[in-house]
Amino acid sequence: MNELTFQDRAAGALVGLFIGDALAMPVHWYYDTNALKRDYGLVEDYVAPRNPHPDSILWRSSYSPRNKRVDILHNQSKFWGQRGIHYHQFLKAGENTLNLKLARELLLFQHNRAYDERLWLNHMVTFMTTPGNHNDTYVEEYLRHFFTQYGKGCDVMECGRKDENHIGGLSLMLPLLIVLGQDREYALKTALSHMNLTHGGPAMQYGGKIIAQIILDVLHGETLENAIAAHGRYKGGNVSATSLESLIEFPDHIVVGKHFSSACYMDQSIPATLYLALKYGQASASGLIANTMCGGDNAGRGSVLGALLGAAGGVNCWPGRWRNGLIDITPYDISKLV
Repeated sequence: MNELTFQDRAAGALVGLFIGDALAMPVHWYYDTNALKRDYGLVEDYVAPRNPHPDSILWRSSYSPRNKRVDILHNQSKFWGQRGIHYHQFLKAGENTLNLKLARELLLFQHNRAYDERLWLNHMVTFMTTPGNHNDTYVEEYLRHFFTQYGKGCDVMECGRKDENHIGGLSLMLPLLIVLGQDREYALKTALSHMNLTHGGPAMQYGGKIIAQIILDVLHGETLENAIAAHGRYKGGNVSATSLESLIEFPDHIVVGKHFSSACYMDQSIPATLYLALKYGQASASGLIANTMCGGDNAGRGSVLGALLGAAGGVNCWPGRWRNGLIDITPYDISKLV
C-alpha cells in the first residue's frame, strides 16, 4: 500500500492507456523484431510511422461497404490491397491508433452524459461514418464486422462479434472501468458489458475480467504484485504469478515472442502483458519501451500494460515528455475526467 490517491492512480492509468498505444504505434504489428530495430532503433520517444511496413498484411485485408452510410474507410480505401503500407501511415508522433481514438470518444461521451450502451453505439456509428474524424488507415476486423452487419439493417445492439479474441478490445472497456472504479461492482459490470458490444465471446470476458479485477484492486491501493497474484491465473491455472515471476530473468523478446506469442490472441497476450507488468512494476517507462520493442500487437498490449503500470505508479510515473506529447488527449483532459 502507498499514499497515492484514487484520483492520482486513475489519472496514471488513463494516461498510461494512451501512452502505451502511442509509443508502440509506429512499430505496431512488426513481428520481425530485427526489422523493427533496423527501421526505428530503440523506440523510447514518440516517432512518426514510415512506409514501407515489412510485415503489413493490409494488402490482404478488405472491406466493401454495402452502401454509403456504412463507409468507414473514406479516403483511406485506396491503400487497401497494396503491399508494404503502414497500418497507421498518416499518424503523427504521439498520435493514437483508431482504437484509442474511440477510447477518447468514450471518455468524453461518458463525461458529458449518463452512459447508455445504445446511445454510445449510435455515437460510434456517427464518429466512424463521418469523414475526417480520424486519419488512421487501418480499421480493425471487429469494426468491419460491426458495420457489415449494420449495413444489412441489424440493430446496433446486435452488430458486434460474438467470437472476439483480441487484446485490443480491452482498451475499449478500460476508460469506463477506470473512471467508474470507485464503485467496483458497477465499474466491473459496466466495463465488461460495454466490451461485449463489439468484442463478445468467452475469451474476451475471461481475460477482460482478469485485467479489470487487477486494475480495480490497484486503483484501491493494492500492490500490483498482490493483485496479479490474486487474479492473474489464466486458463485454469496454467499461468500464474509464480510462473510469470520465474520468467523475469529471461530477455523480454524471448518471453514475449517465444514463450508467449507476441500476437493479439488473449491466451497469449494476457500472460505476456502480466509478465511485463510484474517485471516493470517499479519502472513504468522502461516497461512500455520493453513492450514496444517486443513487436507484434504491442499497441494492444501497450494500452493495457500502460493502464496497469499507471494505476500502480500514479500519473507522475510517466515522463513529462510522454504525457505532454500525446496529441489526442492532454493531461488537462485527464484531470477533468477522473
